Amino acid sequence: MGKTIRVVIADDNLQFAEVLSEYLNNRNDIAVVGIAEDGLQAYDLIMTKFPDVVILDIIMPNLDGLGVLEKVFSLNMERTPVFIILSAIGQDKITQKALNLGAEYYLVKPIDMDILVSRIRQFSKPNDTGLMYVELENEKAINNVAEKHNLEVNVTEIMRELGIPANLKGYQFIRNAVMMTLADPESVNYITKQLYPSIAKLHNTTSSRVERAIRHAIEVTWNKGKTELINAIFGALSNPNKNRPTNAEFIATLSDKLRMRIDC
Repeated sequence: MGKTIRVVIADDNLQFAEVLSEYLNNRNDIAVVGIAEDGLQAYDLIMTKFPDVVILDIIMPNLDGLGVLEKVFSLNMERTPVFIILSAIGQDKITQKALNLGAEYYLVKPIDMDILVSRIRQFSKPNDTGLMYVELENEKAINNVAEKHNLEVNVTEIMRELGIPANLKGYQFIRNAVMMTLADPESVNYITKQLYPSIAKLHNTTSSRVERAIRHAIEVTWNKGKTELINAIFGALSNPNKNRPTNAEFIATLSDKLRMRIDC
């Protein structure tokens, strides 16, 4: 059996935290090592329990979730836990602020417990560095963890700039697909046979659901995203009189623009 994932839950709704704790503790590979009702308690638990993952609410007394992130990441710890935000607040500004401060994932309540368990397992994998990345058969491996992290930061940043809502399933799937395409540009040419199945395996879902979620995220971005940047990146593809770009077109174009940005 693999290493047990140590989790701290920080939520001022103690009843919810206890229900969540019981659910997680029923997983063979997860152990909740502490529950905090406010941000200061959460910080103390992080410093004393050394969790692998922190499930963090945004609105809490004494110190809110953003304050916890600021406090922890200001320490430049050798080993920082993975932060998964679990909040009733879904505003883009708050989501982006949390991710900018170091949170790895943002879920808006009410949540699907199975999805949360999947994210906990996914982000706590050794040497994963939070990257939603899977190996491909013909992988052009990114050379080291530092380079992977820089790529992830750039991918996350351009997706935020476009206005792709981070709470959508398709957000993470697009992030996966772009990372894979940056590692192996040819993979986007095999989107149904290679990309979708790889992402589906990572998230314990199906290729068709991955495809639909990406499609939905693109539609939402086109309707509510940053129009000026969409036009700048996608050019003729963003013409309102033309159909939305296909999933493959969206991923390939975004990857190309990102590659140019990194090379610059």
